[in-house]
Amino acid sequence: MTRRRGRPSTKADSAMGMDGPVRSLTRALTLLETVASHPHGISLGDLAERVELAPSTAHRLLKGLELRRFVRQDEERGLWFVGVQAFFVGSAFLHERDFVAISRPFMRQAMEQGGESVNLAVRDGADAIYLTQVECRQMMRTQATPGGRAPLHASAVGKALLSGLNWRQSERLLSRLDLYKLTEKTLTDVDMVQDDLDKARRQGYAVDDEEHAVGLRCVSAPIFNEFGEPLAAISMSGPMARIDDERLAEFGRLMAATARAVTGELGGQMPPGFGME
Repeated sequence: MTRRRGRPSTKADSAMGMDGPVRSLTRALTLLETVASHPHGISLGDLAERVELAPSTAHRLLKGLELRRFVRQDEERGLWFVGVQAFFVGSAFLHERDFVAISRPFMRQAMEQGGESVNLAVRDGADAIYLTQVECRQMMRTQATPGGRAPLHASAVGKALLSGLNWRQSERLLSRLDLYKLTEKTLTDVDMVQDDLDKARRQGYAVDDEEHAVGLRCVSAPIFNEFGEPLAAISMSGPMARIDDERLAEFGRLMAATARAVTGELGGQMPPGFGME
């Protein structure tokens, strides 16, 4: 795109080959994104400076956005805020998203990287319920049938979902659960489960070390929604013969990274301090 002599290049006008309408739309969306990044409001002068537009141009575009209720102005303070229409548009994405379909490519990539089966589960009452699985190519592999259930206290996906809650929330939920024993390693004491959840919060993933089934190991990390609440859990599981302590930690880090990637793709956010060990 050829610019007139003396005309500055702007952040809102940096793409090449844009015609007038596309350029105006890009500038308006850049303004909207910038307003959205300032929840306490932003003045016209600061806004124009940040997007590198003349104040008159920024004001003209803002008035157009205001007309459609994407932004609003507090005239007394001279600040601009996100409008209600931006919420409606954003909510359409939140309601229509299919987090299973969005998660599948990340699950397949994790399976290829780790070589073990990868599962996706959500909480349903006292259990985690499996939604989908990407099976590995090993002759001997774990299977999580869609619709299958696992207790929250004795499965990696269950503990991952619990670890996404804060301490008070998980304590309240655990007090209502029957912490029954499935194997000799199943944790059946509330304080022991809470200690395990604290560790999961610090390292970003939960571990099932033969707690659900003898001879099987599993690691899992929570996927969060836009409010920092656990939406689902992604896990990698396999037989102890292939998952020693070193690989267990390696797979845990892989699940934590995968869960963070899916969270970001869904527009979610990690709770402060989660997985910061």
